[in-house]
Amino acid sequence: MALRILHWLGLAACIALVISCFLPWAHYTDPSIPSEAERTFTGFFSYQNYYGRPAKLLIALTAVIFVFMLLPKVWAKRTNLFLAALLLAYAITNYIRFGSCYNNLCPDRLVGLYLLLGSSVVILLAAMFPKMEGFKV
Repeated sequence: MALRILHWLGLAACIALVISCFLPWAHYTDPSIPSEAERTFTGFFSYQNYYGRPAKLLIALTAVIFVFMLLPKVWAKRTNLFLAALLLAYAITNYIRFGSCYNNLCPDRLVGLYLLLGSSVVILLAAMFPKMEGFKV
């Protein structure tokens, strides 16, 4: 019963991670950034592309993980565990990159960054305990 719930939570976390890439991640109060709208960074936008576009890789990994969660094959579950660990590591990297201070300016971490981190942890938990009918260890 708990594995079935964790399976559905993992699928919902994949969708939440994709949504988090479009939400604001951090707001910088840097006076060298001219426009107020350019001070809020997302997964697809950072001022003059300083931090790149990490949401492209996050969404690609999440799409593959989502498909592998639906496949009832052992190889898919094992590959999914590796990809989920890679996704969590990349999410932690982005949390550090977008949330760190520079030049005595600390950004405000916003909801998208926390949703990214939380959903990637849930995805890893769902990948660690896959739902397999008739599968015995």
